Amino acid sequence: MKHLEETVKLLNHIHENPESTQRILVKELDFSLGKVNYLIKALTEKGIIKLKSFKGSRKKAGYLYLLTPEGLKKKAEITRRFLEHRLEEYDKMQEEIKMLKMRLENTD
Repeated sequence: MKHLEETVKLLNHIHENPESTQRILVKELDFSLGKVNYLIKALTEKGIIKLKSFKGSRKKAGYLYLLTPEGLKKKAEITRRFLEHRLEEYDKMQEEIKMLKMRLENTD
């Protein structure tokens, strides 16, 4: 999935704060409004989240962003993939650090 890290952050935030507006998501996640809108639209089309209008909103179009039952499963799957990706990066970085240390030791 494209935008894996951003998707994980967005899904975690929505899961914990379903009442967040797109502007709050922009501020909290440090994403552009376009990125938030794109991700929400893509996740909605895939059935991972759903928008629910709520009447108590002072805004003209107040929505809750809710993870669907399928969305909860997908969130776990996406998070697992993201973690695997990060662990691979970590392993590569450790190897690179090891090589750099060896090079430094050989130059002394």
